[in-house]
Amino acid sequence: MPVSLKTRIDVMLAKVCLHCPVCKQARRQQCGTAFWFVTKIERGACPFCRAYERIHGRKAHEPVDPSAKPASKNPTL
Repeated sequence: MPVSLKTRIDVMLAKVCLHCPVCKQARRQQCGTAFWFVTKIERGACPFCRAYERIHGRKAHEPVDPSAKPASKNPTL
């Protein structure tokens, strides 16, 4: 497989992970069922999570902004 084709495919697969509602929830919340689920399947079962890791250099469950804190379960108004 040519390198450029693999790169294009990886980018497309990573975009799916980027817009996946479960992965988005895991990146945003950093706790809960979605976080647990993504941490369990990202390396073995999900090709989108593996591509996300190859393209972005971080796991699918890691927050996009490293300084972001986990969301509180009881937000203050």
